[in-house]
Amino acid sequence: MLIRDETPADQRAIFDLTEIAFAPMAFSDGTEQFISDRLREDGDLTLSLIAEDGGTIVGHAAFSPVTIGSTQGGWYGLGPISVAPDRQLGGIGSALIEAGLARLRDMGAAGCALVGNPDYYHRFGFRSGSVSYRETPIQYVHALAFDGPAPQGEIAFAPAFNIEAP
Repeated sequence: MLIRDETPADQRAIFDLTEIAFAPMAFSDGTEQFISDRLREDGDLTLSLIAEDGGTIVGHAAFSPVTIGSTQGGWYGLGPISVAPDRQLGGIGSALIEAGLARLRDMGAAGCALVGNPDYYHRFGFRSGSVSYRETPIQYVHALAFDGPAPQGEIAFAPAFNIEAP
């Protein structure tokens, strides 16, 4: 498996992959497949990584700027992250996350934040308690500071995350 940056030729495959990966998820609002396109259009797609196996895209992770409380700059959000349904639980998501976090560190980022399952994201060092997001229960909102403590406050994701379901 190869982890690489997305290319313009990957955009439709990313959309389709995200749509099928999120379709069976009870928490999905049906907008996830539109977010990466909108992040790209708005100039907010800082890092977009592809997992490719045998020429087929089997995973994708997007990273975009966020603010947390009054903290400005240096923080990024992870999401959406998608893995082909028939390839889930095989380490593809983990590989994308680890590669993305390493790239953010190399860029001098302060940290990364996300909303997701604590049982999954805690293994990467993400912790709940210091950040919040709208009405989301606090245990599902996570931050990972690369140097120093995580800031306190509410996460503000890029405008692309405010897409309404079609």
